[in-house]
Amino acid sequence: MQIHNFMRSNLKLIALALLFSVASCSFTTKEIDDDPDKDKLLLDLISYVIERGHFDPKAMDDSFSESVFEDYIDALDPYRRFFHKKDIEEFAAYKDKIDDMVKEKDLTFFDLTYTRFEERFKEAAEAQRAILEKPFDFSKNESIDTEYEKLPYPKNKKEVKERWRLQLKLSALSTYYDLKDTQDKQLAEGEELEEVLTDVQLEEKAREEVADGTSNFFDLTEELERKDYFAYFLNAIVEEFDPHTNYFAPVQKDRFDQRMSGQFEGIGARLQKRNGAVHVTDIISGGPAWRQEELQAGDIILKVAQDGDEQATSIQGMRLDDAIQLIKGPKDTKVTLNVKRKIDGSIKDIVITRDVVLLEETYARSAAVTKDGRNYGVINLPSFYFDTENAGGRNAATDIKQEIIRLKKQGMEGLVIDLRNNGGGSLKAVVDMAGLFIKEGPVVQVKSSDDTPDILNDEDKGILWDGPLVILVNENSASASEILAAAMQDYKRAIIIGGKQTFGKGTVQRFFPLNRWLRSNDYGDIGSLKVTIQKFYRVNGGSTQLEGVKSDVVVPDVYSYIDIGERDQENPLPWDRIRAATYDAWDGYIDYEKTIQNSVARISKSEQLKLINEYAKWLKERREDTEWDLSYEGYKNRIVQSEELGKRFDAIDDYTSNLTYNSLPYELKLFEKDTVLKDKRERWHKSLASDVYVEEALNVLQDLKINNIRKSKIAAIKD
Repeated sequence: MQIHNFMRSNLKLIALALLFSVASCSFTTKEIDDDPDKDKLLLDLISYVIERGHFDPKAMDDSFSESVFEDYIDALDPYRRFFHKKDIEEFAAYKDKIDDMVKEKDLTFFDLTYTRFEERFKEAAEAQRAILEKPFDFSKNESIDTEYEKLPYPKNKKEVKERWRLQLKLSALSTYYDLKDTQDKQLAEGEELEEVLTDVQLEEKAREEVADGTSNFFDLTEELERKDYFAYFLNAIVEEFDPHTNYFAPVQKDRFDQRMSGQFEGIGARLQKRNGAVHVTDIISGGPAWRQEELQAGDIILKVAQDGDEQATSIQGMRLDDAIQLIKGPKDTKVTLNVKRKIDGSIKDIVITRDVVLLEETYARSAAVTKDGRNYGVINLPSFYFDTENAGGRNAATDIKQEIIRLKKQGMEGLVIDLRNNGGGSLKAVVDMAGLFIKEGPVVQVKSSDDTPDILNDEDKGILWDGPLVILVNENSASASEILAAAMQDYKRAIIIGGKQTFGKGTVQRFFPLNRWLRSNDYGDIGSLKVTIQKFYRVNGGSTQLEGVKSDVVVPDVYSYIDIGERDQENPLPWDRIRAATYDAWDGYIDYEKTIQNSVARISKSEQLKLINEYAKWLKERREDTEWDLSYEGYKNRIVQSEELGKRFDAIDDYTSNLTYNSLPYELKLFEKDTVLKDKRERWHKSLASDVYVEEALNVLQDLKINNIRKSKIAAIKD
């Protein structure tokens, strides 16, 4: 699991790092006061769509306006390191007027804040460059509070520069400590170094690393255009209705679709902008660039030419999003990349034929394991993915079905579905998936604001898997994950193991392309609005909104004392209950309740889980200690003390169940050509072997006894 090492590293993280019918009316630019301004058009469209489409639209009044004001300013300057106190006081004149300005399509407030931010951004960029040109004095006795959002706004340029100085010093001190600590340990172990750096040289190297990272932050922020900041403003408005109503510019909508479908058309490389250049950071396994084998991680893309172009387009200094759009393209088209190779610095043209790129980490994966002579299957599902563009594309329900069939062929006697950190996805996918485990009946109820609930049913009387079933969840399991877990819990079909409760997102969203309301449009794609249009309810009538799904077996984890659920978001919709649907609970288990009791008893005796619970409490204490000493000795003492105190948690990473997890035969064939996939699976299997939660899930599967009389009555199998 590497829980300890992952969370320990957070001690050194610095906050600096960075459904309704279309109404008869339609919009044109002429109808909006003959004003062609795109921002005004967006304000009008978004107000129109939310008023008619949102599940519970709020009144846009002075209170609404004040909340928008606070959230928007916080989005622009969350760490209080750009705006001055007098800026905020000037902005405050509009604090209770934003609602009226939205209705009147008045952009005065936005223009003021955008212009002022641009000004303050340039000042901060100059200040940080000047700060990093001079050495830091790590012997000086001073400190910084990293709970930045509670700091007052600086009064003037001098205070802004001082705030940047303290933040940059903390970053440099952290890097300096790591460099010095590493060198000291190497020397103590007798390792021969090419050069032993003095403290002065180590400080300079640390400052250079911080300067490089800070420069990247400023470069990326400088790439943002007015439309990007206006998107911040729009989202500050729409997110007052609930945290899941959001405006998506075209690029963001494209990324969302890729995330949900797990695929895109392009070359199959991940890119990053550093120091004005576009770097290849990763080659996606199985993609066109991976198959072609010329483009490598670390290469720098200088120019891009489409098939048939006589001249390539330089992407040096180009916005990363714009560069990506040039490089991406439809399947079977060619693109020529002019690349500076990492291995030798040579310049080379690489021609790649674009194709559909599958993001393997998006999709379901399964493993087989034998415990005490019985065979079990574990399926991890990262999301309830679906292809928004292609009805025949991959979706989570179909993939899970296929994995179950494969596991059954390996003699599976019990199944674990791991939904930890699964944030949801397709509602249809989860209904189809639930149908794999129950004979028939309702899976979820969906209700609009003033309608009778719609009951989404599994109408196929067949059952693909009628054996023991356990579902793993945690505090990050949300939306569709909660629908599946809740349905299986209400039917008593599965035992839910996880944290005290899941995330608590019980709402349904729909995308509305804003162009559909335009009679004429000079702007191209103006984006989409994701609107909360419904709430979903369990078959027992209760909502998962805010409350989530409470686990049958509660296990401690590193999230136990961290506020991360829907209840901790701003403006969440309330919990409520409707009438229960008619359904028959699963009667296929013997001693269902006793199995839960046995698991609870085991967990109470587990030294590993006790240690994880203590660790979670300790992490909470560390997170709440936001005061950092900026002297080397003070910083060192804090880190050393933390590491000494944390040594008692080393056993978390050392834990192993001594179980062996294996890929299925179809993947073994893939490994012959795809060594990257093989490596990923081996690392996953290793993590499963040290995962105490999966181990307990297997224990529960062993305890679950199937009623053989009932099982014999099940005739239809969805194989």
